[in-house]
Amino acid sequence: MALPLRNARLRISHGTLFWREVGHGPTLVFLHGSWSDSSQWVTLMKALGGSYHCLAPDLLGFGESSRSLKSSYSIALQVESLAEFFTGVRSQSCVVIADEIGAWVATRYALQHPDQVRGLIVSAPEGVSVPGLKRDWEAWRWLAGRWSLRVGGLWLLTPVIRLMGGKGWLQRLWQRRRLLRRFVPTCQLLFQRSRQAIQGELLNRDLDRLTCPVWILQPEATSETIAAVNETYQQLIHNSRLIPTPGSDLTLWDQAAPIVQEFVQAQVQRA
Repeated sequence: MALPLRNARLRISHGTLFWREVGHGPTLVFLHGSWSDSSQWVTLMKALGGSYHCLAPDLLGFGESSRSLKSSYSIALQVESLAEFFTGVRSQSCVVIADEIGAWVATRYALQHPDQVRGLIVSAPEGVSVPGLKRDWEAWRWLAGRWSLRVGGLWLLTPVIRLMGGKGWLQRLWQRRRLLRRFVPTCQLLFQRSRQAIQGELLNRDLDRLTCPVWILQPEATSETIAAVNETYQQLIHNSRLIPTPGSDLTLWDQAAPIVQEFVQAQVQRA
């Protein structure tokens, strides 16, 4: 029988962190993806909770975590908040499992606190520069804004676009806009800051300093851009492996328990 998940909150310098927790044993910390919160990990945590102490916080400003209005979004802020979280839960060392924007935070944290992170398992990590990614971010910038001439023009042209057979395209575009507007912190971190601020936090120049082992999970159904990001990670991190997995990114983590167990056992044998 799966153990019940517990919820908790911690007041920190820049807001309040919410997290889910289950189990006892070696500590695993889960950092969610760009378009999700800690609920992303419930299935995987239930599968692992019988053998591990699993902690899954909502990143600051995401889900049920709240950010002080005086603090601007940055990866540095997320890393600082994560450090306070680890202090609050008295975590000595852990393996971090992270997706997308969570992988950016986890990698930066591991670079700054190498003695605390025993290993990383990541997928589709943000925070590295590859061809094509900047173009995608620029395309999303205008769509994510509260209002712009482009958004207003698109709204006015909606009847014409539908008459020309663009109803499906239009629906997908508005769905994307609703997603972007729902995850304001993600938009702020990825493309609604100054280019200088974003580039200053990219990982490309620092990944060769990462000392902990890293597994990069790559599902069969992976876009060219994500595959390029994964390859960049694998090439720049000395102690890393690219792990092919079946299925798509939608099913990856729910089926990842055996991979996590194999990785943790390998770190136990290394210790």
